[in-house]
Amino acid sequence: MPFPPLLVVRNSLSFVLFPNPFSVIESIYLPSTLPFLSDFLSVEITDLSESIVLITMSGKTATQSFSMEFLPQIADSINQALSDPKIKAIVLTGEGKFFSAGADINSFAKAIEENNAPKLIRDLTGILHPLVMKMRQSSTICVAAINGACAGGGLGLALACDVRVGSSQAKIAASYSGMGLSPDGGTTWLLPRLVGGQISRRFFLENSVWDAQKCLHHGVLDELVEDSELITKSRELAELWSSWGEHTKEATKHLLDVQSTHDFETHLKHERTLIEAAGTTKEFKEGVSAFLEKRKPKWSK
Repeated sequence: MPFPPLLVVRNSLSFVLFPNPFSVIESIYLPSTLPFLSDFLSVEITDLSESIVLITMSGKTATQSFSMEFLPQIADSINQALSDPKIKAIVLTGEGKFFSAGADINSFAKAIEENNAPKLIRDLTGILHPLVMKMRQSSTICVAAINGACAGGGLGLALACDVRVGSSQAKIAASYSGMGLSPDGGTTWLLPRLVGGQISRRFFLENSVWDAQKCLHHGVLDELVEDSELITKSRELAELWSSWGEHTKEATKHLLDVQSTHDFETHLKHERTLIEAAGTTKEFKEGVSAFLEKRKPKWSK
């Protein structure tokens, strides 16, 4: 079944995506205070600067993120930002008590009743897994601003980001074991790289919930801030991490991801190939010139 097209509603602050009853993509202007808007609100995209966007999973996209109704919208908004050459960084956050609460359990129950659960899971992972792979491989910096509960596939989204900032309300939950499922969304690959293998094993097999302090202690969170500072701090990190040349960002992210799958000799060869490629870029030329001229480099947009 094809995904419903998206209707893009623009107000003074954001782009709002929700299922479009018309079979075309349209843009209309609406005041942000219309009372019915919150009933449909799913993904807001707000410009934090010329090169940084804030993507907010709001309403049911925060509480029922991983359903065939809402996950395509989340993936579409992130993919659009990742594909936009003007966008250097994404800040991803949720709304209220939830960053992303994971699956819609009612959809699971219906799929089980209809003997359709494997297809539903296959369809959901078919959207989520290419998305988190693209986030890891892109030169665009992804920052998770974790405002609340983060579970299941939503945890995969947060862990796939390059850096995570949490408020006091941030928490992560394994959630899979209690549902009779095995983990997905890259969580069993991503979490051990942050906290280690045995701690990850305990997290999943004890069906744990970690509060913000425990997330910071284990290294899931890079920064823990007051609730009111969550987006401000996330934007600061987005600006800093995205300030380097495109090759530098993309190659560094790639090398850090593959290092544990290579033996040392193979990894050295891989580093050599990529740094030789970097030597051909205009960013390298600009970096050397700026260093010699004692000025800040001017990276191309």
